[in-house]
Amino acid sequence: MSAIRFVSHGLTHVGLVRRRNEDAFLDRPEVGLWAAADGMGGHEAGDYASARIVAALSEIAPTGDLAAFANSCEARLRDVDAELRIRAAMLGPAATIASTVVLLLADESEYICVWAGDSRIYLWRNGELRRLTTDHSRVQELVDAGLLAPESAASHPHSNIVTCAIGGGRLEFGRVSEALGPGDRFLLCSDGLTNMVTDPEIARELSPPAMPAVTAQRLLDLVLARGAHDNVTVVVVATEAAG
Repeated sequence: MSAIRFVSHGLTHVGLVRRRNEDAFLDRPEVGLWAAADGMGGHEAGDYASARIVAALSEIAPTGDLAAFANSCEARLRDVDAELRIRAAMLGPAATIASTVVLLLADESEYICVWAGDSRIYLWRNGELRRLTTDHSRVQELVDAGLLAPESAASHPHSNIVTCAIGGGRLEFGRVSEALGPGDRFLLCSDGLTNMVTDPEIARELSPPAMPAVTAQRLLDLVLARGAHDNVTVVVVATEAAG
């Protein structure tokens, strides 16, 4: 297989309604690690939670193969989960300091997605867009049970209820892996994007030849043009032949 390099770009914005940005992202193409974290709105110090996640992941060095690297990231996130729960307990029995997280890890032959919550990863490959993550949310449970149509999920009154998070609810990681393909392009994002931009629109912007920085800005501009009711974070990752 030809040598692969990664080109990536991340953006986060407070939006046009919220006073504080509780999102954070990580962009480490040199080690093949990217992340987006969405501090849980309405809770104490959601911005602290997302920042702690990104800080912890920024300190991890790749060890062994990609699966071992993913295991190290999960272990570090479990440490952050414990830290956030202890900090919240000091504030009172009803306090929560929590954040969703989604990770992309990649090397020259494979990618792995790890997530907890409803932040997402999409893959654009061969002209088609595919969502790689499955939301850990109340509405996704209803969809999975056949009690709610997928197209009704975004407008459901419980659409903001997350069932897994770092520091809140139960902690359970989703994980998927697959061989990396030539020309693969990934999008990591918070629900500030997906609640306001459709999958066909994401597919249009994620398709080449636009560079990741241009794609990320275009997606952010779409949200801002529609009122940006929430914080929004986008990280775009493109594979290219090295040399």
